Parts: sequence; structure tokens; C-alpha cells
Amino acid sequence: MGRTVTEQRTSGPVAVSIGRRPEPVHTVAVYVFDGMAPFELGVVVEVFALARPEVAGLLAAPWYDVKVCADRPGTPLNAVGGFTLSAPHGLDELAAADTVIVVAVPNPFGGEVSPGLVAALRTAHERGARVVSICSGAFALAAAGLLDGLEATTHWRYADLLQQRHPAVRVNPDVLYVDNGTILTSAGSAAGIDLCLHLVRRDHGAKVANTVARRFVVPPHRDGGQAQFIEAAVKPVEEEDDGIARSMQWAMDHLAVPLTVPLLARAARMSDRSYLRHFTARNGTSPMRWVVTQRIAASLPLLESPDGTVEEIAAAVGFESAATFRHHFGRTMRTSPTAYRRTFGRGAA
Repeated sequence: MGRTVTEQRTSGPVAVSIGRRPEPVHTVAVYVFDGMAPFELGVVVEVFALARPEVAGLLAAPWYDVKVCADRPGTPLNAVGGFTLSAPHGLDELAAADTVIVVAVPNPFGGEVSPGLVAALRTAHERGARVVSICSGAFALAAAGLLDGLEATTHWRYADLLQQRHPAVRVNPDVLYVDNGTILTSAGSAAGIDLCLHLVRRDHGAKVANTVARRFVVPPHRDGGQAQFIEAAVKPVEEEDDGIARSMQWAMDHLAVPLTVPLLARAARMSDRSYLRHFTARNGTSPMRWVVTQRIAASLPLLESPDGTVEEIAAAVGFESAATFRHHFGRTMRTSPTAYRRTFGRGAA
């Protein structure tokens, strides 16, 4: 077979391939506006635009091509902090992207969402694009009608307002993000990191997402919801918190063994009742639900490896049976272990 090398097209980059048709790069378009805070934009750029030689050879598909888009491309936009930025792309390129991310809206308490943005979101969605919001960006998705009938989240301080303004949306203020397949929403600011890492995990698998998280110096998956952060802002750290952290580390080291609340409480040197109360207040979830999430996370790299059956992996991460593993995996990942392995296993693509 002859060698075929495809060069970069003027419409956008493609992956160079030898011996097979090249795959187009997945385009991520992010919306910016005058007066925005730069943190969430920085999250999107950091995750999807940064060169990542550390994941070479691990990717299920080419890395991303990021386009920063605005209503009026090229117009200087003021950002919180006293500097300006300029978006080189317009809303037509946003509507044509594979993933569209709205990191915020100018004024969720009363401002109108850009009609041009609403139209572009509808066009992108109708094309089958993945549409994502961070923080108050959910108001733009709701204004476009994309959240009607779906569960969604936003920053806890905007949750009641989003529900009142868009009653057809099922607003869940307690989670870090909600994945509805092609429509995804996240809570405020740092929850955008969680959601962006989740997108990388969906696209490229757990090993790549973990590598990106390591460079970010953040955990690849956080547990619990926004409630933990609301309470943490107003209550002092208690001495028992060290025991909670100690018990969580002990559980991570012993996922394969049967774990119970009494065992975890003993590792924390606390009574069962006190442990349940403090663990839930700190993490926004129950101890055993947290354990299930850790076991699912531990199973992902095992499923990406060709070694081991689903039954063996279930036992290795502490599930009492393959049926129990499949049940919890489906609820958490919205797919089956076998389907996940087929998609993200080595050599799957």
C-alpha cells in the first residue's frame, strides 16, 4: 500500500495519517462577551487548547482545535481585571463546531441572552453538536430551549432563578455537572474543570483524562455536589475532618475488600453516627455512595486494558458481583462496562 499524507486544509487542521483516511480534528468553540470574567474561559483553553505531548500515543482520536467566538469578531472585549481580549471567530463558526461551550452570560439576573448566540446554539444542536454550559451559561442553553424537559445545573446562587425563568427545566442545584449526552451543564467556576475533564474522559478515556488532570494538579474526578462548598464557606473545619480524610485514603487503599460504614468509621476513629454526619457534610454524599464512585473510577483503566474479564475487574475493584458492577457502572457512566471497553479499550479505534 502506498503512503498517503494529508496536509493541513485552510478550513481547519486535520490529523496526518499514513495508510488510512485522516480524521478531522474535533473543534471546540467557546463564546466570549464584553465584561466577562476570564476564569472559565481559561479553563476551556487550558484543557482543550494546550499542547499535550504527554498524551501522545494514548489518544482515541486527534486532540482538539479551539475557536474563541463572539457576536462581533475582532472587536476588543473588556474582561474583569482591567484587560481586553479579542475573539477572531464569529457565531457562524460557533454554530459549525463539534462542541460548543458557553462559559457564562453577561447578566443572569436580568440581561437578555444574545439573540445571535441563541440562534447559533439551536443551529449547532440541530446539527448534532455537543452543547455545554459552565456556571451561568446554562441561561443561554435554556433560552435556546435546549434544556426543556432535561435535568440541568448551574451555580447554586442562580439555581432558583433558572428554575423560575425556565420552568420546563429540571434544575438540580446539588451536583457539579449533568451529562445528558449532547447537552451538558455544570455548576460554577471550578466545576467547569470537572465537566471539561469529563468531556476528555468521554472522548479519549480515563487514562488521558487522568493525565490532563495531573498536569492541572486537580483530582480527575471529584465526588459530591455543590452543597459541600456552600457549607464549607460558612462553617469552621473541625478536628474530625482529619479522621474523614484518613478514612478516605484507607478506603482507596482497600477498595477490593468489603467496605462498610463501621469499617470506615473505625479508620477515622469516630462513632458510626458521627462519621456519617461529618462525612456527608464534608463531601456532599454518603460514604458508601462515595465508595461506589471510587470503585467505578478504579475500573476505568482496567476496562481500557485488554486484560481481565468484566467479572474479574468487578472483583478487583470490590464489587460483590459482575451484576452489581454493571448496575452501578450504568448509573454512573450511562453505558455498560462492555460498551465502555469497546469504545476506549486499547486498539478500539
